[in-house]
Amino acid sequence: METIPFLTKEDVASLDSLLLDYLQKSEATLTVVIDKGGTVIAQQGEMGSIDVTIVAALAAGSFAATKELARRIGEMEFSALYHQGKGQHIFMSALDEHTIIITVFGEKTTVGLVRFYTVNISAPLAALLETLRKRDASESPFALMEAEEPALAGDAVSADKLFV
Repeated sequence: METIPFLTKEDVASLDSLLLDYLQKSEATLTVVIDKGGTVIAQQGEMGSIDVTIVAALAAGSFAATKELARRIGEMEFSALYHQGKGQHIFMSALDEHTIIITVFGEKTTVGLVRFYTVNISAPLAALLETLRKRDASESPFALMEAEEPALAGDAVSADKLFV
């Protein structure tokens, strides 16, 4: 599974902008983008008492189990899952081979509307995530800072080099 080496403020702003627009159009409550390992990449909306990290882990597990179920009936994978509750519902869809978008919604909207806008956001969101994945970890602002930092405790450096 490919991971995103790092996110900048600009990356987060781009992700937030796409997700906020998606939430407004779909009239959903919460959306979360996760990798297939269950790590939260981005989220937008009202969390309330929802523990997003637990939802992400369970959604990743659900997707993995459903992939095996699909394989058993001759499919490669089911690309979307929908769970209907009495008041809250959850729609999960694969954005690409690495990421899943989770959408929580209530009676204010319908699964059809959520699914429609999920299809619309999938391509631009997947393209952005692919760009972020291809980024070299050595380009990280942290990597650049570490390269410029002086040696610290544990390194063989004389005190006069540390206090110039």
